[in-house]
Amino acid sequence: MYDQFKTRAEGVSAEVHRFPTPATALDFIIGFLRDEGVADAPGRRAVWADCPFLASIDREQLAEIKGLHLQVSREQAAEAHVGISQMDWALADTGTLAQDASAIDKRLVSTLPFIHIALVPTAGLNPDMPTWLTQVQPKEMGYLSLITGPSRTADIERVLTIGVHGPERLIIIFVDELGGTH
Repeated sequence: MYDQFKTRAEGVSAEVHRFPTPATALDFIIGFLRDEGVADAPGRRAVWADCPFLASIDREQLAEIKGLHLQVSREQAAEAHVGISQMDWALADTGTLAQDASAIDKRLVSTLPFIHIALVPTAGLNPDMPTWLTQVQPKEMGYLSLITGPSRTADIERVLTIGVHGPERLIIIFVDELGGTH
């Protein structure tokens, strides 16, 4: 199922990675933030919404990244270069991520920054929406978010533009030993 998800998500310009543990995923994220030049300056910062992943790691490593904020406000997210959040589920047949985004910080970090890093527990991977709907009750969520690739839109002449209504890049990171949020 992971291979199918990866193929579908990469088909809509997402970048997909998989790591066995939160520690190995964290090493990748820290390297990515450094490579992207995250710093304590407007337009260079990163914001990370509270999630179970943060509870599973040694946060001292995050202190080394100047400009990374774990408390998210609308202003911080709007001026951030990178936003990080944990998704609850993934749908293999479409390469779609799903999240109970009732908490506003989850929505802010996944829609306002230039790059969105989405952490996904591998156990949350479902083959398709009908299977997923047997496990969840969308009516019980205050805000359900479905994300398929980076933001894109096209005008009447079919000229595609990336990043108009959200992030221009979507980095999806599956973590095998990550518990879900539900």
